[in-house]
Amino acid sequence: MATNNPLRIVSLLPSATETVAALGLTDYLVGRSHECDYPPEVKSLPVCTEARLNSQKNSGEIDQDVQKLMQSALSIYELKTDVLEELKPTHIITQDQCDACAVSMAQVQEATSQLVSSQPKIISLQGNVLTEIWADMKKVADEIGIDSKQALADLQARVDACTRISDEIPTENRPRVASIEWIDPLMSGGNWIPELIKLAGGNPVLDETGARSHYLQWQDLINADPDYIIITPCGFDLERTRQEAETLMTNSDWQNLKAVKNNQVYITDGNAYFNRPGPRLVDSLEILAEILYPQQFSYGYEGKAWEHQRSAISTASA
Repeated sequence: MATNNPLRIVSLLPSATETVAALGLTDYLVGRSHECDYPPEVKSLPVCTEARLNSQKNSGEIDQDVQKLMQSALSIYELKTDVLEELKPTHIITQDQCDACAVSMAQVQEATSQLVSSQPKIISLQGNVLTEIWADMKKVADEIGIDSKQALADLQARVDACTRISDEIPTENRPRVASIEWIDPLMSGGNWIPELIKLAGGNPVLDETGARSHYLQWQDLINADPDYIIITPCGFDLERTRQEAETLMTNSDWQNLKAVKNNQVYITDGNAYFNRPGPRLVDSLEILAEILYPQQFSYGYEGKAWEHQRSAISTASA
């Protein structure tokens, strides 16, 4: 790798950290956000952000806290300027897409203007579909001065390996799939999720590719009556999703949904996969393919990244 100055990279969102790792730059990371946890070795890095939210609250309470902070014009996240000052980064990677997802571009610009010892270059990511997310990866590589071709080719090869099979599935045979990104209140899985569903051989029913995730009424889900329901709550791992998904069954209409009746409700580790617009969206595609077409795809994610929501099955058959 050719660089003029020693690199010191601070990543302020998990997908950026994973992008840096995919580009072979993990050793140059010197700081991370409080949510960055992959690859595992980054957990030992200094933490540069903290949340004003209590993530241990239930879905409904977290949503209420988010809305209160947004309405009061307060950021959900705080940036530790003193830590940044000590780290002296050459590059800071943040995002300019969602104020509820990570520290905003404006926050970083304000904070770095106060730094005395360094004036780092800020790289802002805002990919909303796969082509844009891969463009973000190339942007990071270009800004740092390395070649991203091999990393991007490796990711695309995995996408192609999946779609070579899924493309053979006739349109009329593709299952109708609803992705749920938040449980209380209900929120759809938008942005890149509909695209992943299509690539995996499904038909997304609640959103179009690139459309922002949005709140749903229960009637929206009832009207859609999908063949599959895939639950991918933002920020929740598999165990936490398993717990929170129990809330869905308290609605009297839940057991009347086609997906529930046919045992086609799945929970996933949305935090590690579906909600991070970076390299592991390819894993997310493979997870979807494995769920929708278990006879054609077996990547080994079951039990680690996704599982049947067994409690939904038992309720539906009771």
